[in-house]
Amino acid sequence: MSRDLTSGFLSILNGKVLTSVIGILSLPLIVRVLGPTGYGNYAFLLSTFSLLMILVSSGVTEGTQKFVAEERDDIDRWQSGVVGFYLKLAVVLAVVGSATLALLTASGVLQQVLEREFEVYFYLLAVLVITVQLRSFVRRALLGLGLEPYSESLIVVEKLILVGIGLGLAFIGFGVAGFLVAQAIGSAVVFVVGVAVLSRRLSLRAMVRKPMVALPYRELLSFNGLNIVLVLLMTSLFHVDIMMLRLLVSGEQTGFYKAALELAEYIWLIPTAFQTLMLHSTSKMWSRGEHERVSALAGKVTRYVFLITSLLVIGVFALADRFIPIYYGTEFAVVYQPLSYLLLGAFGFALAIPLSGINTATGRLRPLIGATALAAVGNIVLNSLLIPRYGMIGAAIATSISYGSMFVLHVVCGYYLGYRPLTGVRPIRVVVTALVSAPLVLGVESVIVNDIVALVLVPPVGFLLFWAVALTTGAIDRREVRVGLSAIPVPVERVSR
Repeated sequence: MSRDLTSGFLSILNGKVLTSVIGILSLPLIVRVLGPTGYGNYAFLLSTFSLLMILVSSGVTEGTQKFVAEERDDIDRWQSGVVGFYLKLAVVLAVVGSATLALLTASGVLQQVLEREFEVYFYLLAVLVITVQLRSFVRRALLGLGLEPYSESLIVVEKLILVGIGLGLAFIGFGVAGFLVAQAIGSAVVFVVGVAVLSRRLSLRAMVRKPMVALPYRELLSFNGLNIVLVLLMTSLFHVDIMMLRLLVSGEQTGFYKAALELAEYIWLIPTAFQTLMLHSTSKMWSRGEHERVSALAGKVTRYVFLITSLLVIGVFALADRFIPIYYGTEFAVVYQPLSYLLLGAFGFALAIPLSGINTATGRLRPLIGATALAAVGNIVLNSLLIPRYGMIGAAIATSISYGSMFVLHVVCGYYLGYRPLTGVRPIRVVVTALVSAPLVLGVESVIVNDIVALVLVPPVGFLLFWAVALTTGAIDRREVRVGLSAIPVPVERVSR
């Protein structure tokens, strides 16, 4: 079955842009209605939930997306069988995970380390385990079937429900619990609508009954088990710092630090769109042994991501001290310092994100587990050493180092797996572009006194300056600009040729 990678990439990117816009517009309201401590508690709960869902969900979601997309004999029965297998597995794991969390909460263990109000929160998380699991399953199934417009539209709907209902409940006094209830409602809606879309492509009856085709259960379960380990290690990079900061310091500092992370992670928008698409798209290149094509694709995507992300990092660094008090409120002005430390590491991780999708598509996860384990252990050690002494600044430094190491580790994994991830990156030209552009953009920002004027003028002026330098250095070609690469990368099918 042929796939329109252009449409797939743009659908994923558009979905991420819309959810990011919703997040950007709603985050100041969420921060204000919850306050620094409430927002810190909410961030702690989400981090805890994310780590739990690795055990419940990771073996289901990536496996569904990867194996449904593969072209096997008797493709219709293969797809129905794979979706049915993972649906049953998803339900079993969700029920077990939800029951375990509820029993743990009822036992009183959590109250020994957390305030009493967290008891209600963790019961709500037990409900979320089921709804989010089903939502994640149906979204990955839609992605694997090439139905990205539906899968990404549903995620936008879920975000709107979360923000709309969550803010409403928080305003009338439900606080953090209101957002957890809203997320449960949003994920349930996505699952119901997603199943309706799936039923137009696959038979629901065929999904729930015994598969009509022999499934390679050993292959499926092996990938699932290894992927759980990989995602657990990867997710620890995103959440261990928040959890340790909350437990070792305070909810207020956690809220400030989470606000800095939110801003730093916006630079991952385009890299994560590539990662989502490449998991099920580059599997075919690997299965056909097209290593040279994979190398060309990886190198060009890395170059484009380097340029786009470095532009965003320069812009965020230049304007953050003006933007943060307006966006979060004056009490969050302290966010600028941890953000400054986080940006460099977030940039390195942005380069690693697309390579992670390509490497995972090989199905050979052991090298990735080893590399990610190295970064994860380093992250825990550094946070343990720096948080008690430096608080949120220590967390930012530790996390930034760990993030940055991921690019180096994934490049090494790429060579080990049999392709050249840096082919066509033009390292000297892209680095010179960033080094020359940064002082130019910072210089423009420094001569503008008014904050609002700076926020309006610096982004477009900086954008033009950056790409003018990129064209001059040869980091990007005029031909590439003509096909739209000044806005987004070309579709991966065309990049790889």
